[in-house]
Amino acid sequence: MRTILFLAVALGSTSCGVGPEGNVDVTARKVTLPDGTVITAETRVTPQEQAVGLMYRTELPPDRGMLFLNTQTVTGPYWMKNCKFPLDIIFMASDHRVVEIAANAPPCTAEPCPVFGGHVPYQYVLEINGGDAAKHGVKEGTTLGF
Repeated sequence: MRTILFLAVALGSTSCGVGPEGNVDVTARKVTLPDGTVITAETRVTPQEQAVGLMYRTELPPDRGMLFLNTQTVTGPYWMKNCKFPLDIIFMASDHRVVEIAANAPPCTAEPCPVFGGHVPYQYVLEINGGDAAKHGVKEGTTLGF
């Protein structure tokens, strides 16, 4: 009985967001942009989750994003395969400092898909709607809160 009560309290106090299908995403993180705007970012940790990313979605609400969490610093570009709308792809170092931005990366319309960013070592990547990085003051050297 104590275990059930503990789990109920623990789950009830977990912050969460709503996933793409309206399901609760208990892994979502709040990300604070330089102008104070807070977005809810779905997280992607495993290589399989990261490979899918925002594929097949038709839109991303203005207060939403996707945060890719790597366990260590990596390099390498991102692509927009099967993504239906432009994104700002924000690459961050382990201290959450922006090291590179691929602004308004367009959807892939033909194979091979172009790739974007990843020239500088990074640990985290935030994807938000195209143009939102500039709109909210995100630029190289700024730090995002999450």
